[in-house]
Amino acid sequence: MSFSYNFRLIESCNMCGSRSNLSILGKRLNAPQGKNPISKTGITTTIVKCQHCSLIFSNPQPIPQTLLDHYGVPPESYWNDEYFRVEDGCFQHEINTAYHLINKKEKIVALDVGAGIGKSMIAMQKAGVEAYGIEPSSPFYERAISKMDIHTDRLVHASIETALFPSAFFDFINFGAVLEHLYDPSQAIIRALTWLKPSGVIHVEVPSSRWLVNKIANFYYRSIGTDYVANLSPMHIPFHLYEFSVDSFRQHGRVQGYEVALCEYFVCQTYMPPVFDRFLRVVMDRTKTGMQLGVWLRKK
Repeated sequence: MSFSYNFRLIESCNMCGSRSNLSILGKRLNAPQGKNPISKTGITTTIVKCQHCSLIFSNPQPIPQTLLDHYGVPPESYWNDEYFRVEDGCFQHEINTAYHLINKKEKIVALDVGAGIGKSMIAMQKAGVEAYGIEPSSPFYERAISKMDIHTDRLVHASIETALFPSAFFDFINFGAVLEHLYDPSQAIIRALTWLKPSGVIHVEVPSSRWLVNKIANFYYRSIGTDYVANLSPMHIPFHLYEFSVDSFRQHGRVQGYEVALCEYFVCQTYMPPVFDRFLRVVMDRTKTGMQLGVWLRKK
């Protein structure tokens, strides 16, 4: 696979706006780096960290000539037929948490941003939630309609930047594995807040900038005399542009009118040899240094 990029220089942190607290972590190759990245050819971009809110991002930021280069492939290229089955308990933790934080017994109205093939929407509908969705990818949108029986009046074929909804319409908005792919996550949150009712909640699940495995990998890269880092993958699948901390959202919320109501850390995979896996899982669970960060934002 080959892509054409433009590179945009970032002058301030997308979440807290800091311009003077950006430090260089290293560089990232446009391919999996493995144990010896200096033996590989390719293009690199610099990875920086905001010391004010711990947001990690690529700078300059690689922007493909068309986003379809990254996200326009059919769902079957990612997952087998089993993926199209909605498992028991799918999205139930998020539904329960939303009801608890909103403290509302009657039906809630929800929006799933980046709905994919609609599995979370289906889970919410089964739980009595009035669910809507946004999906920018044509293949995913089409499968949601044709294979998952999502109604076209509930799923909008648009991006977060172009979708239109009434002000203060939703009780709950979900960003599951979305913000790390967007070039302007700050504006995505700001736009979503206009659609959210007062005291409504936004759920965000993103890669954590505290992930222990990245810190171990970065230590290894330094020990072999390179300036590469494991953070992000701005120019190869899964095309992550950002890693977030809870402070990223706290700082952003102070300006944009929301508060962090709850945060959760998920260990997920370690990608380490089995002999280290169990130990690392225990450490990451106790130190909140797992791969994924879940944050619940409440509109003031």
